[in-house]
Amino acid sequence: MKIFITGVAGFLGSNLADYYIKKNYQVFGCDNLVGGELSNLNKKVVFYRANCENFSSMLKIIKNVDVVCHAAAYAHEGLSVFSPSLITKNIIAGSSSVFSAAIQNKVKRIVFCSSMARYGKIKPPFKETDIPRPVDPYGVAKLAAEEILKILCNIHNVEYNIAVPHNIIGPKQNYKDPFRNVLGIMTNRMLQNKSPIIYGDGMQTRSFSDIEDCISCLDQLIVNKKIKSQIVNIGPDEKINLITINELSRKISNILKFNKEPIYYPDRPGEIKNSHCSSDLARKILNYKTKYSLDESIERAVNFIKAKGAKSFVYNYQVEIKNKHTPITWKKKIF
Repeated sequence: MKIFITGVAGFLGSNLADYYIKKNYQVFGCDNLVGGELSNLNKKVVFYRANCENFSSMLKIIKNVDVVCHAAAYAHEGLSVFSPSLITKNIIAGSSSVFSAAIQNKVKRIVFCSSMARYGKIKPPFKETDIPRPVDPYGVAKLAAEEILKILCNIHNVEYNIAVPHNIIGPKQNYKDPFRNVLGIMTNRMLQNKSPIIYGDGMQTRSFSDIEDCISCLDQLIVNKKIKSQIVNIGPDEKINLITINELSRKISNILKFNKEPIYYPDRPGEIKNSHCSSDLARKILNYKTKYSLDESIERAVNFIKAKGAKSFVYNYQVEIKNKHTPITWKKKIF
């Protein structure tokens, strides 16, 4: 099988590529290298440096493949409230470009990596049958891309599946981005002997998913011919995996033997307080089960960053709206 992965030099894309290279699949992919890194790439991947928003580029490179997995995204839920043009253009225009090129080049299946942000302000645990109420432009854009994919695939007779990952952590995660990946930001700051930064009271709850557990589900959505036209949450839903940001900070501190207390800043506008999903459907149709405990997953992710070493944060993304609501950590580049 020939698989094309967008965002192939990023966290999810590169781990997925590694998985399929081990299975002796032919793997192709693209990345604009804004969030991804060439060091993440397996040498066997046929790589194109390209931006998904450029339809002509996508049309040229998504050729003679069976499946496209669209994993590329500026996955910045919080930033999207302050840079809505940047984020929605990337998600909606980029996704539409990839979908169009894939359909024009006669792929058999498209798998889209959506986000829990699609659910927004509803009562957790989020279920696939719930009516989404996204509260930020990122969530709106992801949901819009899902709808575009369903319409296009139904009209043009192309198979599709939509994955809705939890907060994924693990090796190859970007930890230089000051706008996302709370585990990476905290770990990087601690390695620089700086206190972790927490927004609000730190009592926000999140469920974190190990990258390997995520990929085992994506594999079924990509290759299993019996599974199609599905929207599936992928990630743990056991209570033991649900922790507060304060607890996450303490766990990272314990691993790194770091003793400084967190620094607290005001809540980020629009941030969902409690966010976690039901994994009942994934267990039923994808045979989903967790390989790693939460503590094991956190330790794997932290140790990967520790081995790579502390790095300066890189402000790759423009903050479009700067006012009293914009987090001061971004306006003054405090990270």
